[in-house]
Amino acid sequence: MQALPFATIAFVLYVAAAIWQGMTLFRRVPPRQGMVRLLAVLGLLLHIAVVVKLVGQSPGLLPGFTTSATLLMAVAVNVVLVASLFKPVLNAGIALFPLAGVALLAATWLPNQGGHTGLTPGILLHAISSALAFAVLAIAAVQAVLVGLQNQALRHHHIRGIVQSLPPLTTMERVLFELIWAGIILLTLSIASGLIFLDNFFAQHLAHKTVLSLLAWVIFTTLLIGRYRFGWRGMRAVRWTLGGCVLLVLAYFGSKFVLEVVLNR
Repeated sequence: MQALPFATIAFVLYVAAAIWQGMTLFRRVPPRQGMVRLLAVLGLLLHIAVVVKLVGQSPGLLPGFTTSATLLMAVAVNVVLVASLFKPVLNAGIALFPLAGVALLAATWLPNQGGHTGLTPGILLHAISSALAFAVLAIAAVQAVLVGLQNQALRHHHIRGIVQSLPPLTTMERVLFELIWAGIILLTLSIASGLIFLDNFFAQHLAHKTVLSLLAWVIFTTLLIGRYRFGWRGMRAVRWTLGGCVLLVLAYFGSKFVLEVVLNR
């Protein structure tokens, strides 16, 4: 199977879904959530097919930077699609769908270095919980951006456009904190399973991931405590959420990007 044609078609489907949902958000076209989901699902199916091929070509049991990135984005897209059946989070696809397509195209072009860690049930638990934590908190980051835009628009009394298309601000904030709660539970499971099942969790090549993941955990936990004890919301919640997500992205991809893409090791 040639990966590039499938990746290109998936990219087009993802972008089409994101464009329609974006135009819906700005009230340029009528809402068609079923069509958006269908386009994204078709893109995801092709995405998964390409990921399976890339993982099969990986020289080690653990995929390298580009394959890891596109695998995590596939998980994020899947979580968005499933969660959108129950919560108003499909707008997160405006950012995540194109990013998934770009990651997929990059994975077919850039060299991939694999790791050689033995895959045990404990490590599998760590990998799955890490992927799900990243996916849920990535959706929370996009949700936080939308909450920030909505908050600023309401402060300046701009009640047309994006504000009219989004659910009420209280609903948006409730969904944001539900995502953070789910994400912090998964992140806790990821960190705990890493401490238990990875012998080299604090080794040099994983030290940055460990420290940054713990810092992200502290930020999200502090935000949840602040929400419960002091009623934190609005732009404060947005900033803390985005700060935690930035640390998480650096934890997951920082050294992999430098070593495999910049230094080609």
